[in-house]
Amino acid sequence: MKILVVVEQREGKLNRVSWETIAAGQALAADTGGTLEAAVVGAGVSGYAAEIAAKKLAKVYAIESAGLEPYTPDAFVHALKGFIATNQPALVMMPHTYQVRDFVPKLATAAGSTCISDCIGYKKDGDKLLFTRQMFQGKLAADVSFTGAGPWFVTFQNGAFRGDKAEAGAAAAPVEVVNVEIPAGVVRNQPHEVFKEAKQAVDLTQAEIIVAVGRGIKEEKNIAIAKALAEALGGDLAASRPICDNGWLPMDRQIGSSGQTVAPKLYLALGISGAIQHIVGMKGARTIIAVNKDAEAPIFEIADYAVVGNLFDIVPPLIEEVKKAKAANS
Repeated sequence: MKILVVVEQREGKLNRVSWETIAAGQALAADTGGTLEAAVVGAGVSGYAAEIAAKKLAKVYAIESAGLEPYTPDAFVHALKGFIATNQPALVMMPHTYQVRDFVPKLATAAGSTCISDCIGYKKDGDKLLFTRQMFQGKLAADVSFTGAGPWFVTFQNGAFRGDKAEAGAAAAPVEVVNVEIPAGVVRNQPHEVFKEAKQAVDLTQAEIIVAVGRGIKEEKNIAIAKALAEALGGDLAASRPICDNGWLPMDRQIGSSGQTVAPKLYLALGISGAIQHIVGMKGARTIIAVNKDAEAPIFEIADYAVVGNLFDIVPPLIEEVKKAKAANS
């Protein structure tokens, strides 16, 4: 089986979720005895291709055209459809980002195939591959398989795999530049600046440290305590849905099924009970520390470190200890 990972680059850098998708591709290739290749699409993407080539891959393709910048779904589909028809991978894997969600349905349809989106894992059932995706806001998980001939398309949720587990190659993978032409008339829309809901909008999917607050913070003024901890740790501030619904933090700070899905190195949950809608948005964190005065809080079921106690007694001394440690190491 030939497997192709299409990574994402935007605004001058590779999306961190791309490394997670490469790690997923490496695992799947090892389990199926398949060959893993990668591709990056855009204008002037050879540098990204060289960066990807450091990983354990059979080959990397830089799919180049001036017509691919700025991003448009029409141009991306045109470029990838032709490349996939020539390269003939059996399975095409991509990160489940806003950009991929924009063009992959059109790409799969153009290729005469289908896409299983927002997967959190995979398994083998004999010779059949099953891809696991959540349903009903994470309350159920369904194992879904493809029927018919490929190419098959799959997108993986942020945090489903660990990007730091992407294995480096013994030597750099060969890189091939594929120049494509985007004919006039293919692109039917005129892209504008990337929309951001507010000036302070933040992409928490790229954060390595997140301090999140829930109902246990009690009052809006108390969010300052969590903010101080986030600043001391060099992390970002986030929240569960009730905090954002109350207007105490902007909606772009919300973690969960109706907010952002994150997978930081460290996730500190302060006063968050752990409703399933929140857990599905952060369970991919490498290390989870939960502080809650309720010893039966569901968040403790997935926490690596559970601190039972009042966050107002625990967080201020923690901030001071973090500051002391940083001062001693500076």
